[in-house]
Amino acid sequence: MTNQNTRLTTLLFAGLSLAGLSLSLPQIALTQSPPPSSLPHPDSLIANSTDDLAEANRLKQQVEQLYNQGKYNEAIPLAERMLRLYQSVYGEDHLDITYSLNYLGILYRNQGRYTEAEPLYRQALEMKKRLLGEEHPHVATSLNNLAYLYESQGRYTEAEPLYRQALEMYKRLLGEEHPLVATSLNNLAYLYESQGRYTEAEPLLRQALEMRKRLLGQDHPAVATSLNNLAGSYQSQGRYTEAEPLLRQALEMSKRLLGEEHPHVALSLNNLAALYDNQGRYSEAEPLYRQALEMRKRLLGQEHPDVATSLNNLAALYDNQGRYSEAEPLYRQALEMSKRLLGQEHPDVATSLNNLAGLYLYQGRYSEAEPLYRQALEMSKRLLGEEHPDVAQSLNNLALLYANLNDIDNTLTFLQQGLNVEEYNLAYNLASGFERQKRDYLQTLSGSTNFAPSFHLHHAPNNPKAANLALTTIFRRKGRILDVSTNSLQRLRQNLTPENQTLLDELSEAYSQLANLIYKTSDNDIISASEDYRTQLASVEQRVQQLENQLSRHSEQFRIESKPVTIETIQPLIPDDAVLVELVRYFPYNPSDDSYDAPRYAAYILSSTGEPEAIDLGAADTIEKRITDFRQLFQNGTQLPIPLIQQSARALDKVIMAPIREKLGNSRHILIAPDGALSLIPFEALVDESNRYLVETYSFTYLTSGRDLLRLQTPFPSHDNPVLIADPYFQRPGEFVADIRFIDLSQITFAPLPGTAEEAEAIGQLLNITPLMGNRATERAVKQVNSPSILHIATHGFFESNPQSEAGADTINNNPLLLSGLVLAGYSVGGDDGGEDGILTAQEVSALDLVGTKLVVLSACDTGLGNIDAGEGIYGLRRALVLAGAESQVMSLWKVSDTATKDLMVNYYQKLRENQGRSEALRQTQLEMIESGEYQHPYYWAAFIPSGDWTPMER
Repeated sequence: MTNQNTRLTTLLFAGLSLAGLSLSLPQIALTQSPPPSSLPHPDSLIANSTDDLAEANRLKQQVEQLYNQGKYNEAIPLAERMLRLYQSVYGEDHLDITYSLNYLGILYRNQGRYTEAEPLYRQALEMKKRLLGEEHPHVATSLNNLAYLYESQGRYTEAEPLYRQALEMYKRLLGEEHPLVATSLNNLAYLYESQGRYTEAEPLLRQALEMRKRLLGQDHPAVATSLNNLAGSYQSQGRYTEAEPLLRQALEMSKRLLGEEHPHVALSLNNLAALYDNQGRYSEAEPLYRQALEMRKRLLGQEHPDVATSLNNLAALYDNQGRYSEAEPLYRQALEMSKRLLGQEHPDVATSLNNLAGLYLYQGRYSEAEPLYRQALEMSKRLLGEEHPDVAQSLNNLALLYANLNDIDNTLTFLQQGLNVEEYNLAYNLASGFERQKRDYLQTLSGSTNFAPSFHLHHAPNNPKAANLALTTIFRRKGRILDVSTNSLQRLRQNLTPENQTLLDELSEAYSQLANLIYKTSDNDIISASEDYRTQLASVEQRVQQLENQLSRHSEQFRIESKPVTIETIQPLIPDDAVLVELVRYFPYNPSDDSYDAPRYAAYILSSTGEPEAIDLGAADTIEKRITDFRQLFQNGTQLPIPLIQQSARALDKVIMAPIREKLGNSRHILIAPDGALSLIPFEALVDESNRYLVETYSFTYLTSGRDLLRLQTPFPSHDNPVLIADPYFQRPGEFVADIRFIDLSQITFAPLPGTAEEAEAIGQLLNITPLMGNRATERAVKQVNSPSILHIATHGFFESNPQSEAGADTINNNPLLLSGLVLAGYSVGGDDGGEDGILTAQEVSALDLVGTKLVVLSACDTGLGNIDAGEGIYGLRRALVLAGAESQVMSLWKVSDTATKDLMVNYYQKLRENQGRSEALRQTQLEMIESGEYQHPYYWAAFIPSGDWTPMER
């Protein structure tokens, strides 16, 4: 919830706008004078005009040379004289005059002299239309340059139609493949970037980059510009690891092609420094900021907008380090310079006001900060629009100010407005893109995500408005990417076109290729270290990202506008006998010094009526230590006695569920949405004050977030009968029979699981279907299912907590669903000719079509585990099944017994046939096991949890 990212993001935009300098070079070249024979030569031309013309042409060469060297101050007086000479020679209208007007306008614009540049651009545009007609590449160039001027002034609504008009004209007149088309794509993308429209900007930036490489070669200043701008887009979205290599490449290319002393080099230094600053790499950022500042002063003069930007950025760096006395004079200098050069109304002025106010805030100078924050907010609204990301940051900054003043009402008012603007941009920017891209973008909003519950719990615990705002924020942010991605895939599958089916098939194939590459190296570390392997891995991963992005964009055409997610939309969906317990892992925020304390857990309790209630549960490290202790007791099966298990379960209950029970009233059905490490425990196995397991009193259903209730209201019909898959035959012969449904993928032999065969046969009789077993229990069989009413898989499961090889580490970080999965018939390293290797990863499961599948049971070890992502749940098989469209899931939280699991599952399905609820049927099965002599140990009955829809199969 800090404004530091805003400072750097906004300043980065200001710095990146310089990238447009190189964009103008081909435009100027295009408007060079035609050969003399084609010039309209007026009769009034006299002998001494020949000397003036020669002088003007000589000046033209000098101006171009100085411009290319970045010596704009030296170029301007020469360009002014060149214009006067051409006017004296030709009179009113001539292409050389338009050329001079255009060049001088560009130089003025680069010096921040916008009011002087605009009439020159307009004059050149009108003259070109008269001389060349409305449809001519030179006219498109003038439209583009005028649009760029408007963009530099923050006049985005005026710039966009001109950019679009220029782009379409270039395409018509020059063809789709032309450097000026690439320039227009880049400029339009940059406009979108300035407005926070990242999902529209990125594909244009990529298209421009690839076109420039094809047309201009890999080593060209325009390619460096495109690399720089694409990196800026990544940085705006929090994708720092993707941005850094592009920024480094752009910097080296600019130095090589333009020389060490050039404005583009200063720009690249500035942007790389900003990346380091965003990452907290201050010692690396400072020398680059200083180098960029000094270079800009030398090349552009002491009074230039880019010098103001550098001053601002260096001040922000000092501010981030608490070096306030060094930061303040630079902030003030940058603000005054921006006002002089850009005018009183400009986005950069609003940024400077905001940053100076932030400095005052952290120094406790609240009365000085408030008017600056308000001025920055109103200016941003006027110039950028009510829903711009900078407006959200200004609103949030005002909320921080009032939090420091203990003004609860104003804090909540501005925070709510800021969160609403962020919600608008979230909905827009999460609508397309690939998984990692969405995660990184959501992370850029982590400040306000943490501030909402933090302010409520620690500053306004008894304020109903604060409680509502905190819970609404949790509903909107927690599990958001899962919800967006699931809805996107469901829309596609419900509105399937041949093109979309092809894309879905290609994505499924790409997921399989990625899984095969990751797991084929388990026996061969040499392969994983090879350059060919790394290249192949990167290529397939890039293909995955492209397909995920394409499918997201295609699903947008079928999107139905939904109501905003609020307490009012979710509360009526909670049954009268139930209560929603929304757990959240958050970082308490200290407004006074812009810092975060160690993470804590909290619970928000919401019934079908009434206001939400909240409890701060305590420090995360304390709770997570107890979770670890509790889970370790089950590592060795039933070797530890039940009293010891109950003692640990009671200790965990005291810090988590005991405080919550006080708020539950008569509710006995708990819809629980865990977060962080709390996703790894079965709440049913906790023990209350009476030494009773909670399952004996309560029925639990697990959700990712309360927003899941909205999706569960729209069930889809199944397309097929139940499918049972069990007892797969492995190509690696087993040496013994196992009683644990867990597999070590590095083993030479795999043990068969006879209990899975008995389980499938018994359930098959109950459902009147024949299970797929032995050689038929294949990965391909699972991938061919088409929305069966039930999908039951009984086999070995796995969760690899660490990557198999260093080469695959980045790929797994980007695709954490690769770490979880099931092992099926024919498991072999590298896969067969059809690309199936017998390992079905969670990522591959996510590509299944399970829309309409009422229940998926993964009767194996560790199927409920995965990579923990606070706020997004667990990246594992459960997430994959939700993405695939399954209504409900039953999964395990540790290594389970083959025999006991068989009995549990058969009993569970018997109760489902009696039309008991999907959660209640599992609870009754667990209660019977507790009462039995054989399976009363929690190791046997507590491993499996129900998630998703809890109602009976036949509603």
